Amino acid sequence: MDTAPSAQPHTSTAPAAGNRRRVATAAALASAVEWYDYFVFGIAAALVLGDLYFPAGSPSAGVLAAFATFAVGFLARPLGGIVAGHLGDKRGRKPMLVLALTLMGVATTGIGLLPTYDTIGVAAPILLVLLRVAQGVAVGAQWGGAMLLATEYAPEGKRGVYGSVVQLGVPIGVVTANTVFLAAGALTTDSAFASWGWRVPFLVGLLVLALAWYIHTRVEETPAFREAERALAEREKTEQSSPLRTILRGHLGTVLLAGGSFAVNTATFYILITGVLDYTTRELDMKKGPVLMVSLCVSLTQLVLIPAAAALSDRIGRIRIYAFGAAGIALWAVPLFLLIDTGSLLWLAVGTFVASCFLSIMYGPQAALFAELFTPEMRYTGASLGYQIAAVAGGGLAPFVMVLLLEAMGTSMAVSGYIIALSVIALVSIKVLADRARPAETEAASEVKAEAESAG
Repeated sequence: MDTAPSAQPHTSTAPAAGNRRRVATAAALASAVEWYDYFVFGIAAALVLGDLYFPAGSPSAGVLAAFATFAVGFLARPLGGIVAGHLGDKRGRKPMLVLALTLMGVATTGIGLLPTYDTIGVAAPILLVLLRVAQGVAVGAQWGGAMLLATEYAPEGKRGVYGSVVQLGVPIGVVTANTVFLAAGALTTDSAFASWGWRVPFLVGLLVLALAWYIHTRVEETPAFREAERALAEREKTEQSSPLRTILRGHLGTVLLAGGSFAVNTATFYILITGVLDYTTRELDMKKGPVLMVSLCVSLTQLVLIPAAAALSDRIGRIRIYAFGAAGIALWAVPLFLLIDTGSLLWLAVGTFVASCFLSIMYGPQAALFAELFTPEMRYTGASLGYQIAAVAGGGLAPFVMVLLLEAMGTSMAVSGYIIALSVIALVSIKVLADRARPAETEAASEVKAEAESAG
């Protein structure tokens, strides 16, 4: 069966079913609220932040500045992944997740309260960038903690499904962020929305702090980490152990391949939810509310597709499902923008829905796939680095690159070409990961067979 390289068996410790459900629910909620806080910035960047914090120059220049600030959060994500990964592999998954949630709640609320350029001048965009950096560090730290809480508590044969509950945080965050922005826009005039209505979605970030306290007080550390912790304690008696050093010295290639395999997914996703929002409202003169509604409805379909793809990966293999999604994104890149360019809400919905299906097919098994690339004692560090490298190379720059390509080339086909190029990188990375998986699986099967024969 084509699974991920270095797949690790589950620990023999079997948590109670009720505890598994509580942990999975907490991990899903942590992911959802963290991504909500992260996504509201992207929507605000496409709608209002350019005028409020970067008022000089043309409308395109303001949007580019806002999207550049959006991208800064992605550049900070590897820092969060490195620090939280290192400490999470040595001190535990739960403390890092609680810290990430707390930082995100404070940063998002701070953005909601931040004065504009007209009020405090150049200090406004500077503070906005710093708070966005804090958001980036927080989400970089969060994903690994939530993902490992879910997958390391998963019963045998269901790691994909349990990992997908964390992945569901993305569409839930998108749906919630779009819903709150739609409500804020519907309940205020255009001038009121630009003045204070856009701040309301950010102030909801205070709820993250309550969830952080719940996880701190009610959720237990994972069995896999407890076993890895004992192994690390023994190793530290004779040598200095560093998960980050271990990854950089012996597994950097796997980290880079993981990042290369996922960059197209995160880039296309942010093009759909942020870049297309700007493109359709600014270039195609489509209305903000209906476009947000399309994004919301398309994201709802991911709530079904992501766990379905993850469950299928538990049966027929992660890489097979993952590669199918990457190939689909490549094939749909050109039709996607041909449909968007019609300026029709119906064709916009069709184009983004099909693209979203392929994204979901990739995203469903991705948490389990990345977890299985590394052993428990370096899993937080390795999986987080792979994910956050993809976020920088793909998602963080994608809306910014999209605007630049549209300005320079004058056609949306340039954006399709960008997506196709990332898809090729993904497929090559997936092929190499698959080739690495086969010898590892053959060796593991031989070891099991030898143990069975010696026992016999």
